Amino acid sequence: MSSHYETLQKPDAYPEFFKLAAPEDLGERLLRARRPGYIIRAVPQQAPAADVPAVETAAVQAAQDSAAAPARKAAPPVVRELVAAQWGLVPHWVKTASDARLRAIKLLHARNETASTAQAFRDAWLNNQRCIIPIMAFFEDDYRSGKPVSTRISRVDGKPMGLAGLWARWQGPEGEDILSFAALNINANSHGLLHRYQPPGNERRMPSILNEGAYDAWLSVRQDKAREFMRQYPANWLTANPVENKKDKIPKDWRA
Repeated sequence: MSSHYETLQKPDAYPEFFKLAAPEDLGERLLRARRPGYIIRAVPQQAPAADVPAVETAAVQAAQDSAAAPARKAAPPVVRELVAAQWGLVPHWVKTASDARLRAIKLLHARNETASTAQAFRDAWLNNQRCIIPIMAFFEDDYRSGKPVSTRISRVDGKPMGLAGLWARWQGPEGEDILSFAALNINANSHGLLHRYQPPGNERRMPSILNEGAYDAWLSVRQDKAREFMRQYPANWLTANPVENKKDKIPKDWRA
């Protein structure tokens, strides 16, 4: 799986595709392990109004428009918030900052099949700490020529993608506070495009790309229904282009 991805660098992409105000600082274009990026998560329903983002979701607006309807029939609205977080999940039970740094670089991705049982991700999964990771593209190595060729994978129409993810908060003994996340991935052995990438002989994996209309549902669905959202994104909706710039290539010493 990719060790870096391309972030959103156009401010209008956040309100247009994720119904959220863009951050003042868009951050690094290519995000790598332990670097700060952005995730989208649901604001707890008990949060005060001051914590609600400036741009409300369509679901919230619809709920307001139908305020006259009986409360028992109205579905709880999902309010999204955009927060800065480190890529590379730090479980809440980690004891020291040095251990947090070591673990984070190995916890960029969580396997869909084992997220509910793997020690590092289990609590985040069971506590419904799900998030959406807004990206423009991710990178994979193409080995078909005999050597790795870093390849940029993006949507054919050039629009952003929202990846399914998990988030966690770690608070250290010295007052450290780290909000972190990992991207969920799924098997891609039969995927029309992604089966070409990653080292020969390895199982093919791909990030779980969410359908745009399912963002709020992914953030609010019960834990026992969450896996239904993780399906292969259609191959004909994606495009792959080799990367020529050496600085964009995946580090040789990175391991999945």
